Amino acid sequence: MNVIEISKLTKMYGKERGIEDVSFDVEEGEIFGFIGPNGAGKSTTIRTLLSLIYPTSGSARIFGKDIITAAPEIKKDIGYLPSEVFYYDNMKVIDLLKYSASFYKKDCMRRIKELSEIMELDLNKKIEDLSLGNKKKVGIVQGLLHEPKLIILDEPTSGLDPLMQQKFFDLLEKENKKGATILFSSHILSEVQRLCDRVAIIKNGRIVTVEKISTLKENTHKKFKLETVSDVLPDHFAINGVTQFKKDGRAISFLFRGNINSIMKKIAEIEIGNLWVEEPDLEEIFLHYYEREE
Repeated sequence: MNVIEISKLTKMYGKERGIEDVSFDVEEGEIFGFIGPNGAGKSTTIRTLLSLIYPTSGSARIFGKDIITAAPEIKKDIGYLPSEVFYYDNMKVIDLLKYSASFYKKDCMRRIKELSEIMELDLNKKIEDLSLGNKKKVGIVQGLLHEPKLIILDEPTSGLDPLMQQKFFDLLEKENKKGATILFSSHILSEVQRLCDRVAIIKNGRIVTVEKISTLKENTHKKFKLETVSDVLPDHFAINGVTQFKKDGRAISFLFRGNINSIMKKIAEIEIGNLWVEEPDLEEIFLHYYEREE
């Protein structure tokens, strides 16, 4: 079953593009990554999903219900963390969280205390006295206090130190094991690589690809580095599947996608001093997808 179904979702701001024909599904119990550089359309997609802004065309469903006509009903089971959090400065953290909990008509106090301990958040401080990182922690607790079935996170780690990021990821994995579906938007690929099952890559408001993380990493590319004994002309490696070719003296590196035997035959034609074959990181794969789109 799909928790989120997005079909040709488009949002225009006058003549300016927000997103165009965005389509993907998120399955129940999945941690789904949504990646692209800043300005690619990630936040616009999420805000449209949450009916904070309305689409120009296209449609989307959450829990099988239309995002516009069933918006109030859907929101009861969603936890949302925006990329930037803004609060009433003169409120205490605990009062703000109690106020948030009041919308869900259930007692969330035990849960608030549990989450605050995990995130090392002082409930008695005033919002105006909090650092950026601590305000982000308030947003995390606020988004999870009602034990939502769907958690939507927009650049959730900005402002968190590395130790707190780790605790946050552990918390998300725990929520996912309990049954929560997670949509995780980020421009930091290592985060997505660590957490997600599948990923949608967005560029200039359009989806470039939707892939399993394992497919992105294992079945698409290998990273080659070699040192040659004598000088080699770059066009020796001008074959289908070779991208990001770099040559520095006798050191050569490139990504290869395709039948590995064909590239090994090319390598066997020259005298080499050393050879490394590695899985590329997502950063390199990501650039490859972008270059291919160009």
